[in-house]
Amino acid sequence: MMSSAARIASRHRPRRIPNDHHSRRLLSSTASSADTDNNISNPHYPHMFAPLDLGPHIGSLPNRVIMGSMHTGLEGHSIPKFMLPFLNAEDDHTDLNEMACYFGERAKGGVGLMVTGGVSPNRQGWVGPFAGKLTTETERDRHKVVTDMVHSIRIPTYSPNNVDATEPGRICLQILHTGRYAYHPFAVSASSTKSPISPFPAKELSTSDVKGTIRDFVNCAVLAKEAGYDGVEIMGSEGYLINQFLVSKTNHRNDEYGGENFGNRMRLAVEIVNETRKACGLDFIIIFRLSMLDLVNDGSSWEEITALAQALEDVGVTIINTGIGWHEARIPTISTSVPRGAFSFVTKKLRDEKIVSVPLCATNRINAPSTVESILANGSADLISMARPFLADPDIVKKSREGKDEEINTCIACNQACLDHAFIGKTASCLVNPRACHETEISIEPNSVTPDEKLNIGLVGSGPAGMAFAHTAATIGHHVTLFEKSDEIGGQFNMAKRVPGKEEFHETIRYFKVQLEKLRKEGKLDMQLGTEISYSEMERRSSGDGADKIDKWIIATGVDPRMPNIPGGDHPNVLSYIDVLRNKAKVGHKVAVIGAGGIGFDVSEYLLHNDDADDHDKKADEIDVDEFLDNWGVDKSNSERAGLLPEEGVKMTKSHREIILMQRKKGKLGKGLGKTTGWIHRSTLVRSKCVEMIPEVSYDKIDENGHLHITIGKGDKKSTRVLDVDNIVMCAGQISKRDLQEAAVNSGGDLAGKVFTIGGAYEAGELDAKRAIDMGTRLALRIKDDDIVPGKHAFHADIGAEEKLYDAMMKLIR
Repeated sequence: MMSSAARIASRHRPRRIPNDHHSRRLLSSTASSADTDNNISNPHYPHMFAPLDLGPHIGSLPNRVIMGSMHTGLEGHSIPKFMLPFLNAEDDHTDLNEMACYFGERAKGGVGLMVTGGVSPNRQGWVGPFAGKLTTETERDRHKVVTDMVHSIRIPTYSPNNVDATEPGRICLQILHTGRYAYHPFAVSASSTKSPISPFPAKELSTSDVKGTIRDFVNCAVLAKEAGYDGVEIMGSEGYLINQFLVSKTNHRNDEYGGENFGNRMRLAVEIVNETRKACGLDFIIIFRLSMLDLVNDGSSWEEITALAQALEDVGVTIINTGIGWHEARIPTISTSVPRGAFSFVTKKLRDEKIVSVPLCATNRINAPSTVESILANGSADLISMARPFLADPDIVKKSREGKDEEINTCIACNQACLDHAFIGKTASCLVNPRACHETEISIEPNSVTPDEKLNIGLVGSGPAGMAFAHTAATIGHHVTLFEKSDEIGGQFNMAKRVPGKEEFHETIRYFKVQLEKLRKEGKLDMQLGTEISYSEMERRSSGDGADKIDKWIIATGVDPRMPNIPGGDHPNVLSYIDVLRNKAKVGHKVAVIGAGGIGFDVSEYLLHNDDADDHDKKADEIDVDEFLDNWGVDKSNSERAGLLPEEGVKMTKSHREIILMQRKKGKLGKGLGKTTGWIHRSTLVRSKCVEMIPEVSYDKIDENGHLHITIGKGDKKSTRVLDVDNIVMCAGQISKRDLQEAAVNSGGDLAGKVFTIGGAYEAGELDAKRAIDMGTRLALRIKDDDIVPGKHAFHADIGAEEKLYDAMMKLIR
């Protein structure tokens, strides 16, 4: 193999002729793309549904979509059996039947190839204590239920010879060694370092340990093949072990796997792929997740990335997948604030240079078929990896194929139920689809309630909880009458969608509108918008035997903003967050925001970027990618090492206001925000240099000029300030709107036992759409049961053994 130095030195040479194996792959790939111009291509998304031939030994993928790897908690664990009783978990995950059902649903949804969540090749590589690994024949056999399920499903494809052509469902196992990201005391890495996202320092692997790790990767791949997997994805990006060997930031070795010579630093990656190909044969898919944009100091240069890509092709990789950013990078890469397809430029750069012929896969924040088609059509990639969108809607590919875009339940990239769960050992789910990863627990079968079980249900309110309840209850066969005092459904999502970085919330409202309208046309749902129902009307509708009699009531009326009792709080300069976000009140240049929870941060970000002269609410596909990359210092040419611009090259968008954000509590503002996204919200405000954050504040009064008088701190360290501001916005929490439920209880009649609150009306807290949608869905499935009574109608997902173990470990650490 050509040395790294030689490759880098000769990077401007003419494109080399690929070997015969890859020539056939390149030619068949091109032929498949050409089919988009004739009558056998998909009429809606011809590039997305063009087959891709991976060569004579592997065959064709039916479309260009890969379901990317996600940590779900369904991958199993390696907790010793004797420990399980002590954990007292509701679901011990000792078999992989739930994982099989999860992937089975997505295969039925038509995706061409799927990749599992990360499974470790040895104990040191565990994500956390006793996490999933594949090292033994016993563990191998547990996976067969997954591969059998996937292979039993046929995926439709486009063939010039057969209009009913199909390909088998395919699935690869991701081999993930976390290295210094391991959340356990046995962490190892290229050198003795400690990551900023784990409390455990990593021990340096000896040379013999490195060679042993290579053998462990190969053993894992062989066991995966024996278990029936069609291939493996070798995780070489996101800052995990292989990535740690590639860069001088974490590789300080002086042996054959380190040093200044990049050929040495990439040796681990190349030898793993080479030995895996030898052991598993040519009929086995090997995907390598290559970090093309590290986004951390001392990351890889573009020359090093291309050298590694060429070396991987030389040793037989099938597909190169794009990795973007280390987990410790301080640049958002997958959150909802990242524009759609923002990082596809880096895959396009490698593809345009024509230095490798294997298919290249674009990733990150691709959640809509229009984005998939655009990236493929402009030549940025051969394949598209989507991960979280398959949590939101397992049928996203099928619906795209049929041109039913409006029926797709779009991923809003919130991370609240997927990544935030994964990092605390909790089984993943999805904010907009609580069935995700809980397919065996939550079954929503159309028309499944019997005539004797069917109820006429009155639903008051159509926020996230109300929409979810209406959709589920009507789908399974109940009749729902929805009363909504507004002229549109969506509740507080109609405010959230206006916040910069939350434009995807438009899509959730669109999805539910479409679904509820379908149910209305089927006669299962009666929608009465612009209708505020009174308790007396509820009583009338609950009595008698008329056709409009309501059997049970669901109260999903949401919350009202809590207005703190501050002297002068009735001044006209004082606004609530509803005034700002829903009613579009005009706000001055200098603003005080009281309350630094999620709403306070959202309002602050809205005010920073909102221009009163432009009242247009942007949607997700209108967000400027270049502006985002400029704001966060990403080098669009990828000529700077790790893709990071020097500080002087960062171009921040000009802010429209100056903001003072305050909280009563001591400590860092935003501490309670999302585990994987909170830092983004804090960083956005800090980097604007137009937001002052003040903790431990007492609000003394608002004077006649609308200025806010505050006291900061306590005791000898306290000080006072008068904030000369144009407006004061209250974001000090919420109060549940339970008037109808309380009236039913106070009446003492039979109706009290027929009124159930959900969502914010049940529990205010922060505006928790995840809990609201989950609660509405679960209650809809059980509302027919006689043992479901008000006060005992809130249900939750089963708690897994991994979550119990994580909690126990965190108690020990603390």
